[in-house]
Amino acid sequence: MSRLRTAVIGVGYLGNFHAQKYAAIPDVDLVGVVDNDPKRAAEVAAALGTESFADHRDLLGRVDAVSVVVPTQFHHAVAKDFLAAGVHVLIEKPITVTIEEADELIALAEQSGAVFQVGHLERFNPVLLALDDVLQAPLFVESVRIAPFKPRGTDVNVVLDLMIHDIEIIQHIVKSPVERVDAIGAPVFTGEEDIANARILFENGCVANVTASRISLKSERKMRIFQRDAYITLDFQNRKMLVAQKGSGELFPGVPNVKVVERELGESDALRSEIESFLTAIRTGVPPEVSGRDGRMALETALKINVSLGRRPS
Repeated sequence: MSRLRTAVIGVGYLGNFHAQKYAAIPDVDLVGVVDNDPKRAAEVAAALGTESFADHRDLLGRVDAVSVVVPTQFHHAVAKDFLAAGVHVLIEKPITVTIEEADELIALAEQSGAVFQVGHLERFNPVLLALDDVLQAPLFVESVRIAPFKPRGTDVNVVLDLMIHDIEIIQHIVKSPVERVDAIGAPVFTGEEDIANARILFENGCVANVTASRISLKSERKMRIFQRDAYITLDFQNRKMLVAQKGSGELFPGVPNVKVVERELGESDALRSEIESFLTAIRTGVPPEVSGRDGRMALETALKINVSLGRRPS
């Protein structure tokens, strides 16, 4: 395949990073960037040696692939135009506001043959990639994702802003439909829930206890996974993994030996890995690492949690 023509729609904080990655990847041309703030679009374009546009539709026919990094309420409208034209789309999480919108985008991608990937960035964290070597059948999962308050991302509540990362990871590793969710939460700094806890029961019996906060004094992204004969701790932020596994023999009568292995996974660029995975799917035809259906499934569970919090179904 010849050089891929790319663009980024929405170059705020995260979109700017998307644009930088495309500009740095060989065999890729960053054709342009779009933002509803013309000054912002022009600044990013000038820094990366590309062109700025006021309307994403001006790029139709000029690009092969785009990243959609606009606020969630605009995901459907923007991605729909590109997918209908056969343009490959990497869309930031959550996939859309409603399940109906997600279903329409998935159908458009299937009809046009376009790659449709959802930006659940944590799936490209080296800690999660290393989990494949030790993961069996999770029985209980506990996750905590907390961060200091930041104005960006507050167009949605903490479930759709932060918790959805862990929802998607947990559903990916448990591989079972959700049977029931129970949740509590509270708005603190915004009109939306800023802190929430959810208990997710899966049909295979696994239970996940998931906590997310965007009003904490520190950042922490950890997950603990319990399975038969092993306990695994994942530290996404510091890229560390600990595996405590039942060994042979006994430490003393009735108490087994426990083998503990700690690993540091080192530095990584998860966003570049995510974008490169997207581009590989385009070039080779392999399914995207996080498909539209994966994003839809995470959204569906997040919306069930919101219903449990007392919100009306979307």
